[in-house]
Amino acid sequence: MTGREIVRANIEQSGAPRAGFTFGGGRLDDAVGASPIPRGYEQKRWAEGELEYYDDEWGNIWVRMQGRSAKGEIYRPVLRDWSALGELRLPDYSHPDCAALMRSCFSTAEGKFRLAGIGGWVFDNARYLRKLEVYLEDLALYRDEIRRLNGMVAGVYEQKIRLAAMSGADGIVIGEDLGTQTGLLFSPSMFREIFKPLYTRLLGMAHELGLAVFMHSCGLNWEILPDLIDAGVDVFQFDQPELYDMDALSRLLKLRRAALWSPVDIQKILPTGDRALIERGARRMYELFRGNLIVKNYPDLVGIGVKPEWDEWAYRAFRELAGLGSDSASRT
Repeated sequence: MTGREIVRANIEQSGAPRAGFTFGGGRLDDAVGASPIPRGYEQKRWAEGELEYYDDEWGNIWVRMQGRSAKGEIYRPVLRDWSALGELRLPDYSHPDCAALMRSCFSTAEGKFRLAGIGGWVFDNARYLRKLEVYLEDLALYRDEIRRLNGMVAGVYEQKIRLAAMSGADGIVIGEDLGTQTGLLFSPSMFREIFKPLYTRLLGMAHELGLAVFMHSCGLNWEILPDLIDAGVDVFQFDQPELYDMDALSRLLKLRRAALWSPVDIQKILPTGDRALIERGARRMYELFRGNLIVKNYPDLVGIGVKPEWDEWAYRAFRELAGLGSDSASRT
């Protein structure tokens, strides 16, 4: 089977011979990823001492510590007052040229699962436009404005979904951090009222266009996982799967025919540098989710304090579990 067929078989739970792999650095990767580029946008970056500032396509200004986290935090949101909502300039993905890089990448990706990275998502981008702590207050105080803003953000993602399908993608990746260490950032009822209808419409559109839906989300989202599956999520990308009751998570995803896409846990396991613990973590994940699993590396090892060799231990353990042997020198 090709890598594309293996990834698809894990998504569909249709007898995959091994887990899918998406490891970077020249290692086994069954997928290829690319993203659309907004029309007329060129990122600006500048440094002030130890800090680096940069803008995003929405107009927000970010700040990060150089040599540390790759992303950082919002420094100045673009929508500081609701009175400016009518003048908000949205990223433009309306032109086919926005997909030129994706088309080129996917056209030469023989045998690989073609994954269009289109995220964030509705909550993710809307909260950055206002700043998280302000947006959470807005959910209670400015419900009409929130609905209007969320609808505007959703319109941008409609454009991205169409571009992904036009480019020959097999799936899309969205990113939405919905939880903390102990639960959701808002109530399940608020998610169902404010966000689920938009999810259902957008992800239904993706499915109609033949796209599988991969969703990244940090935090503990257990209370709404069934809602997310109902809305159209096919694959959950969790970097901290150990936040969940792993046995219960495995049962739910197998019952509801969804897949897990994950590294060895980046919070409780990988940063310990304990090789035996890392290998046990890989083994437990592989055995629990065998048949609906895609394994991966975490791309920002510096940001989580992990040495490359610790990541390599996880990779070699997954290879052995998949029956591929532990030697990664060939960088398949």
